Formats: sequence, structure tokens, C-alpha cells
Amino acid sequence: MADSHQTLVMKFGGTSVGSVDALARATQIIRDARAQYPRVVVITSAMSGVTDLLLKSATQAALGNVDSLPEAESSLREKHFSAADALMSNEQLREQTKGEINCLIQLLVDLCKAIAVLGEASPRALDAVASLGERMSVRLLGAVAESAGVSVKVVESGEFVITNSHFQNANPDFAATTEKIRGCLNPLLEEGIVVITTGFIGATPEGVITTLGRGGSDYSAGIIGSVLPADDVWIWTDVDGVMTADPRLVPAARTLPQISYSEIAELAYYGAKVLHPKTIRPLVEAGIGLRICNTFNPSHPGTRLIANGQSNGKVYKGEQVIKAVTAIRKQKLVTVEGRGMLGVPGVAARAFSAVASTGTSVPLITQASSEQSICFAIPSESADHVLRALQKNFAIEISERDIDRVWATEDVSIITVVGIGMRHIPGVAGRIFSKLGNKSVNVLAIAQGSSEVSISLVVDTADTEHAVKALHELIVQ
Repeated sequence: MADSHQTLVMKFGGTSVGSVDALARATQIIRDARAQYPRVVVITSAMSGVTDLLLKSATQAALGNVDSLPEAESSLREKHFSAADALMSNEQLREQTKGEINCLIQLLVDLCKAIAVLGEASPRALDAVASLGERMSVRLLGAVAESAGVSVKVVESGEFVITNSHFQNANPDFAATTEKIRGCLNPLLEEGIVVITTGFIGATPEGVITTLGRGGSDYSAGIIGSVLPADDVWIWTDVDGVMTADPRLVPAARTLPQISYSEIAELAYYGAKVLHPKTIRPLVEAGIGLRICNTFNPSHPGTRLIANGQSNGKVYKGEQVIKAVTAIRKQKLVTVEGRGMLGVPGVAARAFSAVASTGTSVPLITQASSEQSICFAIPSESADHVLRALQKNFAIEISERDIDRVWATEDVSIITVVGIGMRHIPGVAGRIFSKLGNKSVNVLAIAQGSSEVSISLVVDTADTEHAVKALHELIVQ
């Protein structure tokens, strides 16, 4: 096992490897990290836009349309080959890398033609297609880093992240994965070789490619970092860390120097795009540090995640009660209401069983103590499906008027105010509602967990920007 402060895991997002300039910056970051840490693992996403292009090609193929394949081939070659030409001076390495990438592009064509013949894209086939972007980018980044004088070894993560067969959203087998990661990566790291690997790809015990879901490259960083174990995990993205709000909505938004694990979990769940929500769990359990940094501004310290209630021995100047405000748009509030529900056990269980049967996730729930209604939020695109499931499940109660109606609002937004300091400061909720009232923002529903790390409010879509801006004013400047 490596000594402390020796092992670093870094993950680069799609925009961080998405162009010649980005790849050059990422390579310099890898060189700098290797000078600081003797053991370095690098995880790369697909180049920005590539995974979308791959999945679009598969979707079109399932409809019998393969006419766009030559255009997709050309686009993929141009994107990867132009970077190889610009960043690799060694002709043999450059041509070898382009040849390997070309084989993967040809595999895409073969897969899409097979999908077209079958007339459907199974989850297993979609994983095979989606994995190709990272399998291309890992070879490109590996060769670019090697050209820059870094001793590297490219290893696809399917060789050591072992998952179940739940294609498109596979779950890792941590015992098998731990054994494989340590056996596969530690010998390379001990030799001082930088391991460059893919992100959201795993494989079943039989070796069939799976993926951990879109955005799962962050999760891979958490898995690899937790089981090596790493001393630190750095996520490289295109922003200066975790912001107090979406800067597109609030120009005054700024980077948070540090944030607790429970706060980032709330932000990740409620729409902040910086981290995949699952990322932090293995790192929290292993007690490993996590930092979010900007590839295009590497000197910026970014945001450091800290254990709940821990400030690394420092008093954080201006520690905010409220740390950040986030918004999820395109939600609908579904209400099941009726006087016959009063005191009847199992109504909520049946309601959420119906929702679960549609595969829909519920981000917010609220129920009055009168038990005459249950209200919860769901993504707008799932509303019709969910309403049908609820009406079917409660058909008898609706016919007997125990349940008066099951209905959904027009589109709404969930605004979430996050801050671990809210636990200890009385009157925060009052300040939040006063602020919104002063801005004439009507609150349709409220939810606050017992952890008191966040308060979520539902507002009309038209009020989203006003609400976020108003609540951001409560963050200490």
C-alpha cells in the first residue's frame, strides 16, 4: 500500500479534453501532477460532443437510417485526428494512435449496421456504442501525454471495474473491483507509470462492456480513488469549482472555496452540474479528499470538499449560513387528494409504488398533517405516464370518491437553498420566505429534511430566475 500523500486520481471532463488547446492543457496538468505525486491515475471522458454523436447514430440506426453514418465517421476522424496531428511529433506513435481510433470508428459503423438490421438498439448495444467515445479519447490523451515525455500506460476501465448486467446504469461489485484495481494498477503505479484510463465504462464478470450511466466518469474517479486508495481525487472541469449559483442566472455568483460532503450531495442532486451525484459516496466512506478544479484556469484553487463539520483546522472567514442556491426546471407537481385518505394507512405507499412502476424518480415530497393530500415533484416528461399509473392504482378509490382527484400542475421549478450552517441558526426559513415574498414570488410547495442542510421550494417556471437571484442575495458577500 502506498504511503499517504503519494497517490492522486484525476478525472478530466469532456470539455477538458475536447480540443487541441484543452488536451495540451490537460497534458501539462498531468506533468505537473506527476512531479508532485509519485503515483497518478488519470481518467478521461470522451471529447465533448462525441458521446451524443455516438448515441444519435445508434438511435437513427434503430429506425433504419444509416445514411448519416459516413458523416458521423468523418466528424469523429476530424475531431480526433486533427488533435493527434497537432500534438504528436512522433510520426510512428501518431499513425499508430490514429489507426487504433480508426478501428473504433469502424466498430461504431459495424454496430450501427447490426442495430439497423435488428431494428432496435438494446441497452447492451447502446453501452457498446456509448463506450467508444472514451475508448477513443483515452488512446488520444495517452499518446499526447507520451509525446510530452510522460511515462504512461493506457488501460480501459472495463478491465478492472466489475459490474452487474444492468446495462446503461450498471452498479459496481466493489469487492471484485477492489481486487482488480489493486492487482491491475498498483504494479504500474509502483513503477512510476501514469495510468490513463476510461471513465464511465465497466464490464460484467464475463467481460461484456457496461456503462455506469451518463456522467459516470466522476463516479469512476470516486470508485478508483476510494479503493486504491488515493490520497486525493481532483475533478477537472471547465468552471472554477462549485459556484454559489448558476452564473448564467446570477452574474454575481462566485466560487466556494470549500463545501461539505452533505452540501455537495444536495447540490448535485438538485441540479448543480459539477459532480455526478454518486461520486462522493465511496470517497466519503473512505475519508478521501476531493477537489474540483478548472482545466482552463489551473492556478485557481477551485473548491475543496471537506467532511461535514470539519474546516481543516481553520475558521473559514465569512462561513455562510447559506452556501448556494440551485434550480431544477421542467418539473411538475403531482397531487393525490381526497377526504377519504384521512387516517387510511398505505395510501402513500401505494402512490409511490405506482410512481416506481414507471421508473420515475421523485426529487421532492410534501404532505400535510391532515393526510388529505400527498404532493410530490416529478420530471415533466414523465407526468402523463405517472398520472395514468396513479389513476389505475387508485381506480376503486376514485370511483368511490375516497380520492377526489389525481392531477398535475403546469411546469414548475424546484429551487433549493443549501447550507450546513442552517442547522444551527434560527430564522433562516423566515428570511428565505420574506425574501421571496418581497420579490412577489409565490411558493407552491416546501420540503425540508431533518438534516436541515437544505430547504427546497417549488415555484412557477416564470419565477425561477427571480427566485434564484433573490435567494442568492442572502449569501454573505
